[in-house]
Amino acid sequence: MSENSASPQSLEIFSSLRFDPGLSDAACRHASSYPDPHKSPYYLLAYHQDRLIAAAAHFQWNEALNWLQQNLQGFEEFLDASIPDRSKAWRLRIVVNNKGKARVEANPTGTIDLMSLFIPSLHTNPSLPIWRVYVDTQSTTPSAFTTHKTTARDEYTSARLRAGINSPTDLAEVLVVNPNGEVMEGSITTPYFLRDHMWITPPLSSGGNAGTTRRYALSQGFCLEHTISRDELVDGELCWLSNGVRGFIRGQVIAKY
Repeated sequence: MSENSASPQSLEIFSSLRFDPGLSDAACRHASSYPDPHKSPYYLLAYHQDRLIAAAAHFQWNEALNWLQQNLQGFEEFLDASIPDRSKAWRLRIVVNNKGKARVEANPTGTIDLMSLFIPSLHTNPSLPIWRVYVDTQSTTPSAFTTHKTTARDEYTSARLRAGINSPTDLAEVLVVNPNGEVMEGSITTPYFLRDHMWITPPLSSGGNAGTTRRYALSQGFCLEHTISRDELVDGELCWLSNGVRGFIRGQVIAKY
């Protein structure tokens, strides 16, 4: 899809993040390796604001930029109004249109081990479930809609269906691949693979999204950027996945299906 083929009136940018009442205490315990604000119940809050700002700037949505560039406290207060029950965890989807009108969709999300929200070097919980990680059978052309998180997501939906992932509750992911055969990202996660005793994640030049947990992992030295060809993925190899709602997830590559 080209930028011109998506109507500015219908296109929206978004970012999904976790609200968790236990996060602030856990973040304060790991303050040396978790970004500010430590006392917020919103996972990687500042990174989500930055991501939305970058998307609005790319599309030259000046009204959206003006709203998004408010101070972080005001941004958090805006999110607070969407939380039905602050004693429970929620999956939030912050959606902003080209006029700067924003809304928050809040849905219940399951309780998780809060250590999963921190970089994997801080935890080695063997009881974490292992997601099935497929490789898309078709390629996706990088564009503004793969670089930035927008509601134009048909290509990701199609990739998930091709991999047989029919529900958001499935413990499964599909890796999106560009026409050069390079892994771009997962349909809802950032992937990390172990190579030469170091975790690596695809560079943005491969066409994927600058995810919030990806930024966190890179800032802490958990991983390096490196091009990953689909041909070098090994059937059965273990990997990590991450996103702004679930944190870091264990995965296992299923290269043939």
